[in-house]
Amino acid sequence: MTSTTFGDRLAAEFAAGRHLCAGIDPHGPLLDAWGVADDAAGAERMGRNVVAAAAGVAACVKPQIAFFERFGSAGFAALERVFADAREAGVLVVADVKRGDIGSSFGAYADTWLAPGSPLEADAMTVVAYQGFGTLDGALRHVTENGKGLFVLAATSNPEAVDVQRARRADGHTVAAAMVADAEAWNAEHAVSGAASVGSVGVVLGATLDLSSFEIETAERAAGPALPVLAPGFGHQGARIEDAAEIFGGIGHALLANESRSILQGGPDGLGDRIRERAEAIHFALSGEAA
Repeated sequence: MTSTTFGDRLAAEFAAGRHLCAGIDPHGPLLDAWGVADDAAGAERMGRNVVAAAAGVAACVKPQIAFFERFGSAGFAALERVFADAREAGVLVVADVKRGDIGSSFGAYADTWLAPGSPLEADAMTVVAYQGFGTLDGALRHVTENGKGLFVLAATSNPEAVDVQRARRADGHTVAAAMVADAEAWNAEHAVSGAASVGSVGVVLGATLDLSSFEIETAERAAGPALPVLAPGFGHQGARIEDAAEIFGGIGHALLANESRSILQGGPDGLGDRIRERAEAIHFALSGEAA
């Protein structure tokens, strides 16, 4: 079992004032804006440039895996090199894979993205637990043994998800609120002597949502590790980074605010400046300091 958890590493980022999650989304129009081909080499160039610009500035990077795997083996080879750069630079990687399954199938997904020494080893992965939180056991093993992290989809910003995520379980919780409660309960149970300030299992909550409509409580918790929140929806999707503290309330101190298009548009020129500007904006929004 590793002595340093993913939550510990997040806590260090937050203590340093870093809350930006820099998205890596090499889809066709953005690659065109970068002046590169819509192929694995273009995706690799974007990914490696983002990692270099994010080092010491953003809390983490989040490659959207779909935009790499569409190129087959060449795309995965490109992704391996992006991950290698991140490890060398000490940049946390959240693999946005949204995997979910049962038994050995999910265990294999978890080994792919979290097992030490895997060519595609990341620090954390996004997962889907609509078949039950217990189906995540294959990944939770890597959390406890190898210091990895998970982000469980809870309330996502796409309108098609609302009916499912607001549906109620037998215990009365909405599905979205249950994912939050299950993640918090796991973190509390596995905190070492109560010393962990940030949990290693977080949730995905869309920044464009009224979280109260999902019955997700944003008041600060009195006890237990802070719940990491990965929040897409800032920038192009409409949420303002300046409103982050208002949107997430008492759980915002463990927020990873994801921005992709706002930092990727414009190509490699000025990329570092854009990442730094957005990183400073989320820091000021959450700290209450004047920009």
